[in-house]
Amino acid sequence: MLKFPDDFAWGAACSGPQTEGRFNKRHRNVFDYWYDTDPQAFYNGVGPDTASNFYNDYQKDLPLMKEAGIKHLRTSIQWSRLIADFETGEVDPAGAKFYSDLIDCMLENGIEPYMNLCHFDMPYELQKKYGGWEDKHVGDLFAKFADKCFELYGDRVKHWFTFNEPKVIVDGAYLYKFHYPLKVDGPLAVQVTYNINLASAKAIQKFRARFKDDEHTVGIILNLTPAYPRSNEPADLEAAEFANLWCVDLWLEAAIKGTFPEKIIKILADDGVLWDATQEELDLIKESTIDLLGVNYYQPMRVQAPAISPKSLQDWMPDIHFDNYEMPGRVMNVDKGWEIYPKALYDISVNLRENYGNFPWFVSENGMGVSREERFLDDKGEVQDDYRINFIRDHLKWLHKGISEGANCKGYFLWTAIDNWSWMNAYRNRYGLIRDDIHTQKKTLKKSAYWYRKLSDTGELDAD
Repeated sequence: MLKFPDDFAWGAACSGPQTEGRFNKRHRNVFDYWYDTDPQAFYNGVGPDTASNFYNDYQKDLPLMKEAGIKHLRTSIQWSRLIADFETGEVDPAGAKFYSDLIDCMLENGIEPYMNLCHFDMPYELQKKYGGWEDKHVGDLFAKFADKCFELYGDRVKHWFTFNEPKVIVDGAYLYKFHYPLKVDGPLAVQVTYNINLASAKAIQKFRARFKDDEHTVGIILNLTPAYPRSNEPADLEAAEFANLWCVDLWLEAAIKGTFPEKIIKILADDGVLWDATQEELDLIKESTIDLLGVNYYQPMRVQAPAISPKSLQDWMPDIHFDNYEMPGRVMNVDKGWEIYPKALYDISVNLRENYGNFPWFVSENGMGVSREERFLDDKGEVQDDYRINFIRDHLKWLHKGISEGANCKGYFLWTAIDNWSWMNAYRNRYGLIRDDIHTQKKTLKKSAYWYRKLSDTGELDAD
């Protein structure tokens, strides 16, 4: 039996755009717009209009989450729901009331809110007018939105996060065409990377001006996918070094140390694609570091030396410095197409302990998406998702090893509480402890929910 610390936070994560639905929302975000203009881009043509109906059902859903052992819930406040005028920061009264009532209901159910401010959901109006994160002015508007959230809800919400997986915004929208605006522009992706880090710093500056106590914390949620080399050959090691710099250390160092790795700056400068920055902006990033880090982890990244020399290519992309590698014999979640490698959570804990001053962090997302879960319904209508239980257990064993060796990990949040809408994939894969029949919006606990409740209540993991 493995025992976790008594103050370890057991929770789950979700997001506003993936759960709420578009009810009573004044503005569209980029996914709303994309679905309106090209619904067939989404699995089975299912969009975000209803999602998990959390907007209407939260008073019933939160007690279910409590029953599933979720004591902390990370969700997000939609910029496009809360704000009426993006330039002035004027609030939409209906949006403000919804989030206030939601937070109150969470607290009434003994669930501590962890609030995130951007989960891929750039307001379409700002994307159309400014190019979204392509324009630094949008970072100023984001800071206004953040400050309004702090003002309205900071009396009840103690833990705040500026962005969830900002690297996915860069990858999806500017490199690999799985998020709107579906651009492929490597140099622009580099500038957007910088602009998002700057926007985060601007929001943190607002947070620091408003909260002076130790109870309130501000952070960022990063998908820290370690890059493992195919071999110990110098070329493979060099490829893995760049992949880790670009995918992990660039974001980590900016958030925790307020600087960017010198090696990545040199590579980007030598490649002729380094971002535009002012000294005043760099000083702000330096001054506006985080208190708490959220770590999302699903799968490892395996890389090898690129098959073609970067010098042969006309258009810069980060992966001119590495190729992906599929390791023979790897364990797979074949439904999702992702490798299952729990040891990476331990490797992440070692990296944060040894290279980032043992910075405080928690697992903010980890989970297993499986399609057609109705295959596993028993005669009582309960999903027998032993595969999810085993997935969580295997990852927690490695996390516990990291903690036992001194890692400063504060909690584990499963993705996700209730099956939710998942961008282009819609409801193809289900991740929840709670099943959502999207045709009736009936929600029921899965086998994993009862298992997670026992884990959350005792803090003890049966390692077998």
